[in-house]
Amino acid sequence: MSELLQFLLSGITVGAVYALVALGFTIIFNASGVINFAQGEFVMLGGMSTVFLLDAGVPMLPAAVAAIAIACAVGIALNKLAIQPARGASVVTLIIITIGASIFLRGAAQIVFDKQIHRFESFSGDEPFVIGGATILPQSLWVMAGAVAVFAGLYLFFTRSLLGKAVLATANNPLAARLVGVNTNFVMTLSFAMSAAIGAFAGVLVTPITLTSYDIGIALALKGFAAAVLGGMGNPFGALVGGLLVGLIEAMTAGYISSAYKDAAAFIVILAVLFVMPHGIFGRATVERV
Repeated sequence: MSELLQFLLSGITVGAVYALVALGFTIIFNASGVINFAQGEFVMLGGMSTVFLLDAGVPMLPAAVAAIAIACAVGIALNKLAIQPARGASVVTLIIITIGASIFLRGAAQIVFDKQIHRFESFSGDEPFVIGGATILPQSLWVMAGAVAVFAGLYLFFTRSLLGKAVLATANNPLAARLVGVNTNFVMTLSFAMSAAIGAFAGVLVTPITLTSYDIGIALALKGFAAAVLGGMGNPFGALVGGLLVGLIEAMTAGYISSAYKDAAAFIVILAVLFVMPHGIFGRATVERV
């Protein structure tokens, strides 16, 4: 029983990170219809920027805030310099642009940072808690709490604020939103900034556990995208559920079969679900009227 609980706690921890990455995909997809495969690089930027700011003598909290701000600036630049000029291009073209941006950011990270693996100290030490015979690191609790806080904050933002409702209006019908005075270009820029901030926040939270390097973004982007598709692309609650499911599948496969198969098992289960529910668990079929 303690073994099962250990795998569950590990799966929830990594699943919370996948959920945050999937949420970044969802926010940008809803606002602009773009699938941003550079999303994983925002997680890398959050972790790597924090590491090097700490090495420069900046305290933890200012370093984390600055790292998130750096990722936001990169997200805004990606939208302004790459996505907006290609507005009206095909979906495949926009996906290729984001893949190119991901490659560019990895290359830039090698130059600005380095090629080494890094970590920084946990927020609350490394003494594990024992729960039902299983152990969990304090940093894992920070990851889980951070994911819950982000999802709760976004729920309040989208349901209680005028700006949040403008984002939802743009996601639902950009033309109608423009007709009632919503600045859809600003909404799209905001969406990229929010997505980058969420990714960088995830990077800050998880680096003390999983370490970070210039090339971690591609794996996180694939897992986050898989989680978003599994939950239902465009559905924030689906991003949460999808991320947790992917994390749990990985943990159970690694624990009971072999860690060599954990990536394959997660994608096999996702493909099986999508064969039955092509739009994901919480996704809805769309109808195009002509």
